[in-house]
Amino acid sequence: MSDRTDSRTPRGVAALGEFIKSQRRIADLSQRELARLADLSDAYLSQLERGLHEPSVRVLNGLAQALNVPSDKLLGYLGRHDDAAAARSTESAIATDERLTDPQKQSLLDLYRAFVAANDLTSGASTGPKSSSASSSR
Repeated sequence: MSDRTDSRTPRGVAALGEFIKSQRRIADLSQRELARLADLSDAYLSQLERGLHEPSVRVLNGLAQALNVPSDKLLGYLGRHDDAAAARSTESAIATDERLTDPQKQSLLDLYRAFVAANDLTSGASTGPKSSSASSSR
């Protein structure tokens, strides 16, 4: 078997595999540990990380839970949620930037997610996409 995807495999599968691998490393998990947490075989997880298979929604949900990432984000790599891919491009850029160390990536992701969550709370209260109160800073 080759490590390359063939023409029948969607383009996003390779990117998904890289993202899973990056998130696993950020979480400081071995393939075996992540496979156990996601209820997968070690071999299958390895194939997913190499972009050799398109996982089912069940597998994606297990990986999302084990990696503590939204399942929509993983589905976005496969083109199943266009909004998820666009909304999560910042997280993807951070997670796949080879110039950053894994601890730096995790710090940036934690900070970014905290800001987004705070803004979502503010937006939810005002029902608008961006709250005018968010622009009033100290």
